[in-house]
Amino acid sequence: MEPLLSGLVAAAPFAVLLLILVGSIGVLVKGADILVHQAVALSIGWGMSKMLVGATIVSLGTTLPETAVSVFAAVRGSPGLALGNAVGSIIANTGLILGLAVLVGPIPVDQRTVRRQSWIKFGSAVLLVLVCIPLAAPQDVFTVGGRLPRAVGVVFLVLLAAYIWQSVRWSRAAGAPSVHPEALEAPETVKPAITLAKLVVGVALVVVASQVLIPTVEETALRLRIPDAIIAATLVAFGTSLPELVTAITAVRKGHGELALGNIIGADILNVLFVTGAAATVTPGGLAVPPKFFQLFFPALIIVVTVLCIGISRSTYELRRGFGFVLLGAYVVTVVAGYLIPGMDAGVGP
Repeated sequence: MEPLLSGLVAAAPFAVLLLILVGSIGVLVKGADILVHQAVALSIGWGMSKMLVGATIVSLGTTLPETAVSVFAAVRGSPGLALGNAVGSIIANTGLILGLAVLVGPIPVDQRTVRRQSWIKFGSAVLLVLVCIPLAAPQDVFTVGGRLPRAVGVVFLVLLAAYIWQSVRWSRAAGAPSVHPEALEAPETVKPAITLAKLVVGVALVVVASQVLIPTVEETALRLRIPDAIIAATLVAFGTSLPELVTAITAVRKGHGELALGNIIGADILNVLFVTGAAATVTPGGLAVPPKFFQLFFPALIIVVTVLCIGISRSTYELRRGFGFVLLGAYVVTVVAGYLIPGMDAGVGP
């Protein structure tokens, strides 16, 4: 679908490109509104916290672009792109998107739920790095690289199912969440089946609009003679994370910051268990891990998830603007390092 879409966009007149841009942004915003609205209603109807709805159901939807890109890249024989898309998305989600969301408004923190989910995210990131290290020659990772075995990909998918099941159990054990005064619907009027269907529509609108918007913006930038390097460093870098970005900003603006935080944390857990798991599973020899991952991207991954865990543990009630600047700073350092260190900008980046 992506080559076909790119071809159609490339052949479109400039005036049509502008119309597609406006239309895509409109659909993206409307889809995010529906997604947030229905996610909050679903949390009421199912007795789950908004944070856990964001970390499970919403995250499954918003990580579909990363999953599709990584699986197709793995099938086409581009393991670096498949793994780099997942790792880069985690770095962008945590540093860039959550950082921007905190700048928009403070995000409430339910210490027991959020801290537990953040440590699951940390553990999944560490697990990803460890399973990519070759046991026979761990000292060669910085020069030869490593591999994510196919069997580990299958294990990741099993862990994904266990994570979702356990998250629902934790939510049920915690009891019904408190309802925001501006809740969109009274709990007794919420019909979970209908709400879930509307949520799927919202996710679909966000994902499809994102897929249309990115090549349209790229083509528009090219026609305006914006350099390729700038396009790659900005638009392409967080293209597949656009659903998480729009969802997070919309949720915070509507006063549902915990949904935004849950979506980011859940999406990053799914990037490890779902995206890399699926990509490794469909690749007979597993995913090859180039040395540059161990030289920069894996360390950056561990740094950003550690910063998030520390920030959450030190925040009693909410994440505030100062922490947003810290997250953005960590992201900027990673991106700059990726372009300044020789050989790092080839083929993968956050």
